[in-house]
Amino acid sequence: MQELGKAEYSSVRVTPQGENRVIIEKDISSEEMILNMGPQHPSTHGVLRLECKTDGEVVIEAEPYLGYLHRCFEKHAEMVDYPGIVPFVDRMDYLASMNNDFAFCIAVEKLLDIEIPRRVEFIRVIVSEFNRIASHLVAIGTYAIDLGAFTPFLFCFRDREHILNLLEWASGARMLYNYILIGGVAHDFPQGFKQRASEFVKYFRPKAVELQRLLTENEIFVKRTKGVGMMPADVAVNYGWSGPMLRGSGVEWDLRRDDPYSIYPELDFKVCVPDGKFSDIGDSLSRHVVRALEMEESLKIIEQCLEMMPEEEGFDPRAAIPKRIRPKAGEVYGRAENPRGELGFYIQSDGKSTKPLRCKARSSCFVNLSAMKELSRGQLIPDLVAIIGSIDIVLGEVDR
Repeated sequence: MQELGKAEYSSVRVTPQGENRVIIEKDISSEEMILNMGPQHPSTHGVLRLECKTDGEVVIEAEPYLGYLHRCFEKHAEMVDYPGIVPFVDRMDYLASMNNDFAFCIAVEKLLDIEIPRRVEFIRVIVSEFNRIASHLVAIGTYAIDLGAFTPFLFCFRDREHILNLLEWASGARMLYNYILIGGVAHDFPQGFKQRASEFVKYFRPKAVELQRLLTENEIFVKRTKGVGMMPADVAVNYGWSGPMLRGSGVEWDLRRDDPYSIYPELDFKVCVPDGKFSDIGDSLSRHVVRALEMEESLKIIEQCLEMMPEEEGFDPRAAIPKRIRPKAGEVYGRAENPRGELGFYIQSDGKSTKPLRCKARSSCFVNLSAMKELSRGQLIPDLVAIIGSIDIVLGEVDR
């Protein structure tokens, strides 16, 4: 706690004789304070520390301090070969490992200029969209519990278990998959996977609507989030926001549609932005609404992929995986739409080594969190919890 300023005020005291005496007290005063939130605070969603300058209950400024989870990912990437980087990428955003692998493999495949089998592309999109729903369920469930609603948290994690079971069945791992590989995937879908995936889509569609009613139309939840953490569209663009954060400010931008990759151009889906019916566009509630709507769009994408995916006798999902990866000299930037926004990888190759000369990750969580000062200015201390939850950060990707 640090004293920044004082303002004199007077108080009236009654003496034992009953006389009123006015005393000017200079030491007891209204003052600005520095308040630390985190890094061991449950609502910071990891080891994030916020240094909050406060005036009473009002936050003047909140500055994030990072680095408590730093694991030198980018330096590690220079020390191991290209396939060896994939398990490290998994661990950045551990709630969306499939999407991480997809983005990294897109960048390396761009550098290698190789063609991916069509069935592999469908498999990649299906598992990535399942992982997107699972990630959004964690975001919505933990956001609810941050603000005191326990039941939606249980509902979200109940349904997320079904997705984790499907992804474990396909890949053999429950959370850190190492499934999407450079040039292919580790395994084809097991027998009966398509049917189970289709059953889940039918099961979850009404559950997604139920979750909307439970939270988005809940009066207490709306009062805690509506008008809190406002971010105008132009400021969001200037900060470099992406994903649900940018779309929550009313900007229709989605890499799957606006800079398409894989088989997304063949699919019919909507870029979700708030319509202002429940929220003030650009507030914390808007960002929650976007994630809730996106789950329904992901179900549409999975359904289309299951119908369109070609059946190939004797299909080898590893057929296009290079035996030894040594790209030609050059540089490339590959990116994909993660549940939290644009995840990009800038890779430099010297043309001689099987390891990248430089690998730089562009983290959407890091960029989104950079606007914390803007979001927190003039808010109340309890509202900081609502703002941080609406950003949906994963500190493993922020710190890397």
